[in-house]
Amino acid sequence: MPSPLDLSLESARRLAVACQHLAGPRPGGDPQGLRRVLRTLRCLQLDPVNVVARSHLLVLWSRVGGYDPADLDALLWRERWLFEYWAHAASIVLAEDYPIHQVMMRGYPSARSRYGQRVRDWLEANAALRDHVLDRLRREGPLPAAGFDDLAAVPWESSGWTGGRSVDRMLDFLWLQGHIMVAGREGRRRRWDLAGNWLPEWAGTEPPPPEEAVARATGHALRALGVARAADIERHFTRERYPGLAGVLERLEAAGQVVPAEVEGGAERWYVHRDVLGLLEHTWEPRTTLLSPFDNLICDRERTERLWGFAFRTEMYVPRHRRQYGHYIMPILHGDRLIGRLVPRLDRRRGVLEVEGVFPEADTPADEAVTGAVGRAVAELAAFTGAREVAYGDGVARPWRPAGVR
Repeated sequence: MPSPLDLSLESARRLAVACQHLAGPRPGGDPQGLRRVLRTLRCLQLDPVNVVARSHLLVLWSRVGGYDPADLDALLWRERWLFEYWAHAASIVLAEDYPIHQVMMRGYPSARSRYGQRVRDWLEANAALRDHVLDRLRREGPLPAAGFDDLAAVPWESSGWTGGRSVDRMLDFLWLQGHIMVAGREGRRRRWDLAGNWLPEWAGTEPPPPEEAVARATGHALRALGVARAADIERHFTRERYPGLAGVLERLEAAGQVVPAEVEGGAERWYVHRDVLGLLEHTWEPRTTLLSPFDNLICDRERTERLWGFAFRTEMYVPRHRRQYGHYIMPILHGDRLIGRLVPRLDRRRGVLEVEGVFPEADTPADEAVTGAVGRAVAELAAFTGAREVAYGDGVARPWRPAGVR
């Protein structure tokens, strides 16, 4: 068995950043470039927050720069190269990964958890609503949620926003089970259709054996992460759906598909996929960009703290008087370092991207090389969102306010 790779913290960070297409030459912003990035990431988290732009759009922007979101829509709705499903959260995923996701579909809801058993009981009690949804889609689909009658014998109960929304809950559960798919959107409203009507034939309809599904998902996660521990893999891509991961990693290591590693600062066992080993020898070409709060690089908060020493938390749902930074926070990636936080807000009526705050980390230099790179990233974000100008708030320190920008 070969000795583990010995990686400095800097090398580990650079590998992680490069594997995310956040260093080196940008992939093109055309459909081919989007496909290249998506084949690496395997998922884009969907989130309704639209302070600057939707998260899935920002994740691609951070990697390719300016692009036309209509090209992503075409991959999703016209070509059906992508579809919406649950990865580490509600996400856009690749149709070629449908067999992997089928493993979750066929096992949902799990009877091993109290919540899973509750969902099972509710679905059983509301078989009439289930049949109504599937029958109407069979005859009339695609349809929005408003196209179905609420025939729930037992309403869905919750202290949250889903309470009493039985049709929405039924649609969500049938989606998680793989019976139906999102076939389009009108704003935030989803249109639903039967999976058999929507899924392209080439995607396949039979899931692999569970161990093979875990091996495939592990490979995808490792190629996206660059370097990861078993716990990091568990939290990435098909989050918490890696049964028998330890054994799978042993077999992949024995087959030479993954290489063990040690990362400076701890004795944990890390792994690197053989497909990305060459990146360790590439010339480092850093970039500077802003990240969505839900970006794939930082969506695992524990890993983010271990590799970058960056304790990132969103504050969107924190009362204003308790916020440390602001409502919508975008981490600043400069080379292989997370050097601070930027708080933007897009005023769509005025066409102005407002920067309400810039909060550098304590060890971040405020020299022209850094502040200029951040300013250019802000200008690129403004162009992507359609803003005609950038305005910096009075609380932004002078070094972080580009010359000539108010």
